[in-house]
Amino acid sequence: MICCKKLGFESRIRSGGHDYEGLSFISYKPYCLIDLSSLRKIDIDVQEKTAWVEAGATIGELYYNIGNKSNTLGFPAGTCPSVGVGGHISGGGQGALMRKHGLAADNVLDATTINVNGTILDRRGMGEDLFWAIRGGGAASFGVVLSWKLQLVEVPPVVTLFTVARTQEEGATKLVQKWQKLVMEFPKELFLRININPKKDSLGRPSILASFNSLYLGRKHHLRRLMRKKFPELKLKSKECEEMSWINSTIRIDSYRKDSRIEDLLERNKEKRLTFYKTKSDYVTKALSEKALQGLWNVFKSTGDGLVILTPHGGRMSEILEDAIPFPHRKGVLYNLQYFALWHHPNQTAEKIKFDWVNGVYDYMGKFVSNPRTAYLNTRDLELGRTLIGNEKYSEAKSW
Repeated sequence: MICCKKLGFESRIRSGGHDYEGLSFISYKPYCLIDLSSLRKIDIDVQEKTAWVEAGATIGELYYNIGNKSNTLGFPAGTCPSVGVGGHISGGGQGALMRKHGLAADNVLDATTINVNGTILDRRGMGEDLFWAIRGGGAASFGVVLSWKLQLVEVPPVVTLFTVARTQEEGATKLVQKWQKLVMEFPKELFLRININPKKDSLGRPSILASFNSLYLGRKHHLRRLMRKKFPELKLKSKECEEMSWINSTIRIDSYRKDSRIEDLLERNKEKRLTFYKTKSDYVTKALSEKALQGLWNVFKSTGDGLVILTPHGGRMSEILEDAIPFPHRKGVLYNLQYFALWHHPNQTAEKIKFDWVNGVYDYMGKFVSNPRTAYLNTRDLELGRTLIGNEKYSEAKSW
């Protein structure tokens, strides 16, 4: 940091390297890449229910270390185990425990950072304003986070997972509409998200597949009783539910392969192929009508293929004040939307198809999402705006 300041270099800070726009390792100006991937020490204190984790560790490594020490402690972070904790937590950190325990950033007790002068600071040294800012506001704007002190949370010895897929022909549209109305009614222990993928129908025509992917903090018979009462239309069967420990759920909810092992959480380079991404995000505060959902499916099918993820809020997320940390998407938010496209071949044709799909879906959803329109920081999207010369006026940057 001292050398960057002296030489006038910008700094790029990389924890896990998962920034969708590559901002952790790309710059148009001379820069120094600060790679934190070797800072991976994790200390778990079971008695105090806390953990110190260095910023270069991954979510999977954190989960693995927690699971090695306790079967009744966990941490509310994301579902992709290869993501680095440095950037993930500093941007908020959505995950399968968020309805019960809030975001990853909601459960940070302390941190160590290096400021622009090369000074190492803890919470007391940096002050409460800066400590507030780095938990959800993107820490790289304020310094380099070296480590986080986390509040671990209690989880039951047995949790239940299920993934149930329904096509449009099987009533997916009505199920998604009903799910929207249930988000605020479900107990905090139930996390039920929906992934929308392209799929041809029985006649070979373009259609969609809605996959209902759930983690329930409890036993299977309690979950089935809850679903029969609240969401009988899903027709959840006992054979579709699987009981396991929380640590097992962290690897299974991401890929849902039955041959997954706990050691897979330590895999830092899960994607073996060259992969390109484009994402956008929204927050929904009012349930979409069946007609609006049908319109979304039509746009989805006509402009290419991708993935739409509906991540439920409610529960603990609605109880935390919007200014508790710089993550304001709290009370009144039904769910987060992520529009996600990926491709493996670096050519302009593939890129245009994917960008057209993402932008087509995003443009269609404009009239159905929060007003003013908002986004999740960790779903990085430079099309919302970017600094060009570094001293833009607020009037020029207010939209992003």
